Amino acid sequence: MKRRKGFYSISVVAKMFSVHQQTIRMYEKQGLIAPTRSSGNTRLFSEEDVDRLEEVINLTHKMGVNLAGVEIILKLQKKIKRMQDEMNKMFNATQENLTEESDIFKDDMKKQAEKLVQIRQETTSKMRKTPLGIKHNKSASSATTPSHQLEIVSDKNKSSHQESNQESEVIDTWQIDYEDK
Repeated sequence: MKRRKGFYSISVVAKMFSVHQQTIRMYEKQGLIAPTRSSGNTRLFSEEDVDRLEEVINLTHKMGVNLAGVEIILKLQKKIKRMQDEMNKMFNATQENLTEESDIFKDDMKKQAEKLVQIRQETTSKMRKTPLGIKHNKSASSATTPSHQLEIVSDKNKSSHQESNQESEVIDTWQIDYEDK
């Protein structure tokens, strides 16, 4: 049934639902509905009051529920709605926390990835700037004598050269041995 906005008198509401006015007064006395009162003490039914009255009439007349049962059903519906609202608030708060934590995690992962890229670039840069490695070829002369042969090998070729020439050594730093004569 289509209704206009505003307040309705008890006679209009009684006609809407085809019930006697005394039945509506009884529902009010039982606390199932609570219409507002005008300054002249006339009952004024709002849209919410009409909707609630419609629910009460549906439960009593069509479903056969007694007034005590209707009261319990309405209280349970109110409690369920309140709990649902609380659950929705908790869900929204949890969703916000999860989104925030996800953003923090993504930012942290991005920073770590940037650090790894930076470390890789620094390592690559250091490898390019490192002086050439020096290798010794031990021939007939001893490694301590100044007459041994030196072979200069770049860093890229060190590993392949080492595998092919097992008798050579890699000297990473320059050392000068001073001997007292």
